[in-house]
Amino acid sequence: MGAHRLDNTISKREPDQHAQASNDRGGPQQSQQSQQSHQPGAVQAPLFTLTARGELAEPVAEIPALSPACSLDVARWWFRRHLEQQRRPINTIDSYMYDLALFQQLVGNKTLDRITTTDIANFLGQANSKATRKRRLTSLQGLYRYLVDKEKVLTRNLADSFFPDYIPLKTPQVLFPHEQEAILEAARAENSRTYLIIYLLLKLGLTRTELLALKVDHIDASDPDRPIVYIYYEEVRHQKKERKLAANAEFTEAFERYLADFKPKARMFNLLPQTVNKIVDRVAEEAGITKRVTPQSLRDTFAVEQAKAGADEKKLLQILGLAPDSRNRKSVQRYIKLAAPPVAGVV
Repeated sequence: MGAHRLDNTISKREPDQHAQASNDRGGPQQSQQSQQSHQPGAVQAPLFTLTARGELAEPVAEIPALSPACSLDVARWWFRRHLEQQRRPINTIDSYMYDLALFQQLVGNKTLDRITTTDIANFLGQANSKATRKRRLTSLQGLYRYLVDKEKVLTRNLADSFFPDYIPLKTPQVLFPHEQEAILEAARAENSRTYLIIYLLLKLGLTRTELLALKVDHIDASDPDRPIVYIYYEEVRHQKKERKLAANAEFTEAFERYLADFKPKARMFNLLPQTVNKIVDRVAEEAGITKRVTPQSLRDTFAVEQAKAGADEKKLLQILGLAPDSRNRKSVQRYIKLAAPPVAGVV
């Protein structure tokens, strides 16, 4: 891959010192003076800047070309740019960059050709759960596929030597009706944005990814009593998940209040995935709910309520935007089981 001209001064030299990432946004923070520069004494500015959403802003300096001897931070920059050109969801990109920044903290200033399977094994071994290990492995596999298959700067995919642990399905812990009311009231008391976020997760069953990809023009409130929320996917491979969900007048009121208060331009919520988690944590605590509440458990609650209303397996798969594979079928069967009447009681 040749050097990329960012602001008319791209160099093909390698940086002689690599800064480690100190946050979860990913990307090289600053390049040091190059020993091979054709302009002795010139110091490179930070390689790039990020917008509030973590997207690459107008480049401010030169980015070294990819090569086996380049640093992981340079590779992460090019990988992020590739993902953005592929129009991958912002929270997917954030997740990849977060894991790769942690990996860079572990390997330090090693160049790509000096990273070993032992480094990867140590990184995966530090994961405190199977889910975290699986996510980290997915991020590494994505990076190495890019470096090996697309850019061909490496000949071996080190991540291919590892396999994710099987994560068995757990029975979801959903919110009871009084807890659902309490968390909505706590969200309403905080602000219109928090309320709309909790409503979309709890009452319409959006995933966190779908929530953060939602745009203002994806909501049709022309009929205030029957607004429609359209769930779109930019990637062709995920477009089977697309669907439209009917809300109610309560949603229209919340939506219009949010538009007036926060004035979003295109995307509804310019937030990080971790921020959504923190919002859910905060309002659950304010509502006095002691069980663990996550964006996923709110979606699980929605699914159980739909099953109580009569949705069968096929309908639940459709409502949730799930492919009809064996794992997803098992997943929705959990909701149907939780929605069923008690098998016994006091006589």
